Parts: sequence; C-alpha cells; structure tokens
Amino acid sequence: MFITYLRRELVNRRKQTIIIAVGMALAIALVIIVNSVAAGVKDAQTAVLGSVYGVGTDITISKAAAAPGANGTAGPGQRFDFGPGAGSTAAGTTAVASSRLTAGRSTATFDAASLGTVTGEAGVSAAAGVLSLNNTTFDGKLPDVNRTEQGSDRAQTGDGSAPTDGPGGTGGSSFNINSFTVLGLDPSESAVGPLSSVTLTDGRTLASDDTGTDVAVLDSAYATTAGLSVGGTIDIGGTSFQIVGLVESSSGDATTASNVYIPLDVAQNLSGESGKISSIYVQATSSDDIATLKTSLEAALPDNTVSTQSDLASSVSGSLSTASTLVGNLGTWLSIIVLAAAFLIAILFTISGVTRRTREFGTLKAIGWSNRRIVGQIAGESVVQGLLGGIAGVAIGLVGVLVVNLVAPTLTASASGRVGGGFAGRGIEAAGGPGAAGGRFGQAAHAAATSDVVLNAPVTVSVILIAVALALAGGLLAGAVGGWRASRLRPAEALRSVA
Repeated sequence: MFITYLRRELVNRRKQTIIIAVGMALAIALVIIVNSVAAGVKDAQTAVLGSVYGVGTDITISKAAAAPGANGTAGPGQRFDFGPGAGSTAAGTTAVASSRLTAGRSTATFDAASLGTVTGEAGVSAAAGVLSLNNTTFDGKLPDVNRTEQGSDRAQTGDGSAPTDGPGGTGGSSFNINSFTVLGLDPSESAVGPLSSVTLTDGRTLASDDTGTDVAVLDSAYATTAGLSVGGTIDIGGTSFQIVGLVESSSGDATTASNVYIPLDVAQNLSGESGKISSIYVQATSSDDIATLKTSLEAALPDNTVSTQSDLASSVSGSLSTASTLVGNLGTWLSIIVLAAAFLIAILFTISGVTRRTREFGTLKAIGWSNRRIVGQIAGESVVQGLLGGIAGVAIGLVGVLVVNLVAPTLTASASGRVGGGFAGRGIEAAGGPGAAGGRFGQAAHAAATSDVVLNAPVTVSVILIAVALALAGGLLAGAVGGWRASRLRPAEALRSVA
C-alpha cells in the first residue's frame, strides 16, 4: 500500500514534484561541473609542475640563496677576465670570447651528502640530487687601446686612425651574450626528477655508464632554436659535449625543466661546485605520508627549504592560476549556496503540501494511521523527489562536463623553478688593462615552464555517487521537516478545520 499511495501522490501533485526535482537537479548538476572542472585544473597544475620538478616528485628540497655580500659571499655578478694574450687581433681589433658554467644568483648550492640524509629517512621511496646551472658565453670585439703621453686613453687602429668597428661604425665595442640553462643529474637515477617527466624524441637519454663523460641531452625546442641535433656538439663551460639525445615534456603541455642535461659529476667539476647540489627531488612511499615526511625532513635538514607539490602549486601563474582560484573559491561557495537554496525550496514545498493535505492526514489519523507511518509516507515521497532530481542532475552535469571538454578552453600556465641563474658583470678586462666597454649585463635568474594547457574536466564515479547522496539527503531532510509538521496535526482539529 505504501508504494501505491506514494505513486498516486507523486502523480497527483506533479507541480510540486517537478519544482522540487528541477531545483535539486540544477544544484546537483552545478556540483558535478564544479568538481570536474576543479579536478581538471588540478590535473593541469600537476602537468605543469611535473615538467619542472619531475613526475612522481612529492617533495623538493632546496636552499634559499643568500643576498649578495651576505655571510661573506661574493658580491653580485660574474667577471669575464681577458689577459694580455687573450683573443686574436686583426686590423686593430681584438676578438675575445669566454664561456662560464656557474650556479645562478638565485640558486644556492649545498652539500651533496644531504642526499644520504634524505634517503635514510623513513617513508622515502626514491630521491635524486641535481645541480642547476647557467652557461653563459661572452664574445665580442675590442679596439686596441694605446696610452697617450698625457696618460689618457685613446682608441686607435694599427695605422693610427680611429677604429670603425662597433655599432654604426662608430668605433665602439660589440659584445654578444648567449645563455642557456644546464641541469646536472645522476644518470643512474630515472625514477624521480626532471628526466622522469620527459619523452625521448631522438637518440637516447643519459645512462649509468655516462657518469664522468662529456655527453648531453637537449630539450627539443631549445635544440631546434639553436640549430642543434643528435650527433652534433654543444659548448658548455668551454668544453665540447656530444649531443646524444633530444627530449620533450611527456605532458605535451609544457617545456622541460632545462635546456641541457649532463651527468652530475661533470657539471660539478666544470662549475667548480664539486660535491654540491642545488635541489633534491623526493618520492614518498605513500601519498598519505607526505605531510609526515615533510616534517621529518625539515627536522633532518633545518637549513634547507622543504616543499611539497601543493606548496609548489603556488608558483603556477597565468590564467591557469586564475581558473584555480575561481573554481576553488567562487565555485565552491556557489555550489554550497545553490545546494542550500535547493534544500530550502524542497522543505518549503513539502511543508506547503502538508498544509494543503490537512484533511487527508486528519482522515488517515482518524482511521488509525500512526504519526510514524505518516512521517514515513511523507519522507518516502520527498526522497523519491530528491532521487528524481539527483538522476536528472547527474544527466545535466554530465552534459555540462561534455560541453566543457568539447570547448576545451586553453589556459596559460607558467611555473618557475630554480633551474638556471644569471650574472651581472662587474667589468671586462681586455688586453692592456680595463676596457672602456666594461659594464653590467643581466640575464634571467630562473627558468620556467610556460605553456598553453588544454583544460580537460574528468568525471569520476565518486563525484556521481556524492551528487546522488546529496540529492537523497536533500529529499530526506525535506521529508523529515514535512513529516514533523504533519505529525503535529490532531485528527479532531484537522477535520474541524475542513468542516
């Protein structure tokens, strides 16, 4: 009888049923869309971070760079010194060149023994140390500088006339600066770190037996720009490296972490950072242990900065960051407000329906229906209305997610990482003494993965189940309030109100 009575009441009160179901459906659909878009944004952030920090990297350990001149550190910049015999002179002009491989001003190095401390911590599945460097090549032409009898400097060519080299033939100096990022890493460690998030496009990647050898793997985009290919060579720190492979980001949505990858020991020797690293990438045994592992690593390495991927997500900028903020704040609160409104509508319409059915409930009580049975009847009707709204909401939500994926909005994302450096030259010493063209030269102090990320909103079974559960909860709440209202009616008063 319960089912028969329930079906009859839902059919006879179509308007109330439709309004409650539609309100619940819109709320549930919004919840599904917001959660799916939020998951898509999170996946996009993970892809961008993965290109910089490496797939599987749960925690990164670095060290904040000291301010120039602090704690006895050297002042800003890097010197390019050219002795009296440096370069080659022709037609009164000296051509000089120098290539340096150094840690950037924004990159601090620390003892590589810290890697052993990390691997000894409980909860660490894998760890790898890297050395982030910047290779800067300086080359240019300087006019001969002869000292006059009065002690002043006068630029002259071999025949005593003014030099015509330089911009506009004015006799000035012409300098070129080329800089690219270099990442030294352990060739035998591929489970975690930057090379774990790349796809090989040509040649091979670094192997265990590459330790101590002058071989390099290049980012495909950089190789194309620089006109380099597998089998060729690239000058790093004044040493010629053989190019053995080209790689690109496996996500397809971002660049790799560095322009060039070389064996760690070679990078340490060439840069003068023997026994030093700049970052440690850590993979936790379980994702549930990341917070605990971070705390233990901070205690083990108090002078270092320990960051989880959620901490690193704050470095993501661009429209991806805007979308994340919008979904995380506005989307969540909007869902809560809409759900609250849908529940309120269901409660109000259920109470209104109970009021209109005063005579009906009075008659049922008069023939022996208990308050519990009446409450159960009203709750059953409300739960069915909520379930209908939930099913319709799931359908609408899936259509909304499909539309988002078909439109495939493109978001711009940029994630910075300490994978490079810069310099500011204090001065340039040419043959014969300080050159007239000495000065400062600035370079980027960091590398970044910048890309256009296509937003893809995934749908999971858990989101659908949560949406249906919310719809049932809304119906149950409305039924409970309406049933409580009906249970307060007394048969005599109900029948007398109709008479």
